[in-house]
Amino acid sequence: MATTREWLKPDETAKELLVRVLTERPLLLLPPPLHRLPFRVGNVVEIVGPSPSAKTLILIQAAINCILPKEWNGVEYGGLGRAVMFVDLDCRFDVLRFSQLLKRRLIGSRANVLGNEHDDFHELLTVCMRRFLYIRCYNSLEFLVILKTMHCRLQKEKETQAGGVYLLMIDSIGAFYWMDRALLSSSGSNNR
Repeated sequence: MATTREWLKPDETAKELLVRVLTERPLLLLPPPLHRLPFRVGNVVEIVGPSPSAKTLILIQAAINCILPKEWNGVEYGGLGRAVMFVDLDCRFDVLRFSQLLKRRLIGSRANVLGNEHDDFHELLTVCMRRFLYIRCYNSLEFLVILKTMHCRLQKEKETQAGGVYLLMIDSIGAFYWMDRALLSSSGSNNR
C-alpha cells in the first residue's frame, strides 16, 4: 500500500505541465455532421442513438483520422499520426472491418499518386495499426480493472508511442448495466 508521501509525489513538474497545456493541440477530425463541432483534447463526448445508428462507425472514422499520418513519403493523408485506445465493452467490434476501412482510406488518399509501392503501403498500414490499441472487456469487473490500471497503461504508451494515447474511446459504456443489475437482484446484496 502506498504511503502518503508516495501518493503526493508529483508525476510531472510545473514546466512539463505548462508545456503540455500550452502547446497547440490539433482538432479531432470527425465525419460529417460532427466535423463542425470544435472537439479538443480533454473533452468528453457521448454519442447516443438507437442500435443501428452507426455510433461505432463514427468512432472508427475518428480513430482512423487519428492514427493516419499527416503525410507519408510525399502523400498527404490528413491524419494526426497519434495513438488511439479503443475499449470494447459489448464485444462486437470487428477488427477486420476496421482494417478494411483503414485500407480503403489509404488507397483513396494514394489514388492520385503514380506508381504502386506495395511494400510502402503495407509498412504504412502496419504503422497505423500499431497506433490502434484495442482492449476487450467481457464483464464489469474486467472493465473496472482496465479503469484502475488506465494511468499505468497510458504512461507506458507515452513511452512507446510518440506523444502517447491521443484519444480514448469506450464503446457501449452501458453494456454491463442489465447483467450487473440482474446479479444484484438475484444475490440480494448491494456491495457492488
